[in-house]
Amino acid sequence: MKRNLFTIVIGAVLVVIFVLLLFVFQVRQSEVAVVTTFGKPTSIAGPGPHLKWPWPIQKVYKFDQRVQNFEDKFSEPLTADNITLLVSVYVGWRISDAADFFPKFAGGSVPAAQRMLESMLRSAKSAVVGKHPLADFVNADPKQLKFDTIEAEIRQVVQSQLQTNSCGIEIAFLGIKKLGLPENVTQTVFERMTSERQILISRSENEGNAEAKKIRAAADRQAAETIANAEAAATGIRGEGEAEAAKTLPVFQQNPELANYLLRIDALQQSLNQRATLIFDERTPPFDLFRGISTNAPSR
Repeated sequence: MKRNLFTIVIGAVLVVIFVLLLFVFQVRQSEVAVVTTFGKPTSIAGPGPHLKWPWPIQKVYKFDQRVQNFEDKFSEPLTADNITLLVSVYVGWRISDAADFFPKFAGGSVPAAQRMLESMLRSAKSAVVGKHPLADFVNADPKQLKFDTIEAEIRQVVQSQLQTNSCGIEIAFLGIKKLGLPENVTQTVFERMTSERQILISRSENEGNAEAKKIRAAADRQAAETIANAEAAATGIRGEGEAEAAKTLPVFQQNPELANYLLRIDALQQSLNQRATLIFDERTPPFDLFRGISTNAPSR
């Protein structure tokens, strides 16, 4: 009796498990599920347990909603200045709307979605690269590079195409992975870059020469102004001196001997101001003033 009860319990458990497998399905946190009824999508199931009718009435398709990434192959778009450029990008994408994604790619085929993305990327790269010159990709000055702008433009073009076609896909990130130049244009590009660098050098030299001329002109103008001010001041001083001389001239004209005597005294004072030992001829003016001066020698 106990053995029969054990068998019945085991059988009941198996039946419950079988029923659960037929009527219940589980969706993980990172997944989304599309439930089809007789082959047509009827509902979208999020994370957690859900009920369903057994096959062939209903079938469940599960998709990973985490970001998936890949690197596309090299393509050869032309830049705005007609230079062939080898470009490869990396892309991260996720399923944003399973209801659109499932019917668009034959039962939600991820490889089919990636192939379509690669095709869109090729056309987007050609369109965006064609609007930019080579200097935006290859430049000796890092500030002139426009990788961020170009990547954003490619991403915008691809995302716009995905939305227009209702693909249920969202681009999470996109960036330029590799850049290259075909061998037949490498030398031409180097020569063009050298020419551009030479133009920049010449421009810098011309700007430097122009600035130097401005500085020299300013210095010459300042020097001329300084000289003119000094000459004006000297003229004023001479004028003042002549005015003073004009005041004393009538006095000297009335007494020429006094004028001569004063001038000789002044010359003698200027000589004695040097604090030097003088050996002079008393017959030579103004030292002739010492003539007739007697000195008393001290007695021993």
